[in-house]
Amino acid sequence: MFWRSFILVVLGLVSVVLFSRMVWGPTGLLEYRELKKQYSDLEKQIADLDAENMALSREIRLLQSDNQYVEKVIRQRLHYVRDNEVLYLFDASVKPHREP
Repeated sequence: MFWRSFILVVLGLVSVVLFSRMVWGPTGLLEYRELKKQYSDLEKQIADLDAENMALSREIRLLQSDNQYVEKVIRQRLHYVRDNEVLYLFDASVKPHREP
C-alpha cells in the first residue's frame, strides 16, 4: 500500500513538472504563441514590402518607356518649367490669415 501511494505521488509530481515545462518551458506553449505572433508580423511585413516593390517596379517601367510620365515626374519633383511658364510654389505649413 505504501509503495503504491509513493509511486502515485512520484508519477503525479513528474506529470506536474512535465506539464509546467510544456507550458512555461523554453519550447512551451507561451513561447510558441510569441513565435506565432512574430511569424504573422513578418508575413505582414513581407506583404507590405512586396506591394512596395511592385509599385517601384511599375514606376521604373514607366520611367524607362513613357516620355510623358518622365516629363511629369521631372516637373513635379524638380520643379522644371517650359518656356513662357511661371511656377508658383506655396508653403503647405502656412495657413491663410482670417479676419473676424
